[in-house]
Amino acid sequence: MALKKPISGKTSVSNRAAVASTATADAPAAEPHGSDLDRYDIALLHELQRDARLSNIELASRIGLSAAPTWRRVKWLEEQGFITGYRAEIDRRKIGLGVLAFVRVDADRNTAAATRQLEEAIRRIPEVIACHYISGSGTFELEVMATDLDAFSKFAQGTLLNLPHVKDLHTSFSLGEVKAGGALPLGHLRAARDGAR
Repeated sequence: MALKKPISGKTSVSNRAAVASTATADAPAAEPHGSDLDRYDIALLHELQRDARLSNIELASRIGLSAAPTWRRVKWLEEQGFITGYRAEIDRRKIGLGVLAFVRVDADRNTAAATRQLEEAIRRIPEVIACHYISGSGTFELEVMATDLDAFSKFAQGTLLNLPHVKDLHTSFSLGEVKAGGALPLGHLRAARDGAR
């Protein structure tokens, strides 16, 4: 039986499909995949959170599978919505975004229609990098980036206060990041899997 030469070196995530045809004779068959994550899936999530640019061969080596089953598992994680995308992490200061603000938004009406209208408006604003419903006072907590305090002031007055149904804003500024862009914790998945044995 003729074997194809394994692909080596870095490949983009979108090129992992090419590896599906490079399975060697000793590659283990992909076991049926249920709805639960197993140790290989959890290992894949861990490795891809650390470095999403790993080639399929590097991923396979790190989790202890051959290339083809690894590729199939990554595709399954993507299709099931566990992996929602891949992106570069950019240093905001390097591109001139020196201000990170946390803005609590108080809405004057909390009806479903008014909330949906406000949500849609917030989603269209690129300076708002995250938005959360919050408990207690206020309706939303926003993370907002700006080049400097003057730019933030103009943005708050010209954009945020003009959003539909916004009554008031309460702002706190980040004085320094201790931790940002952290990977999601996966220890509870391992504990649940081990406890189910």
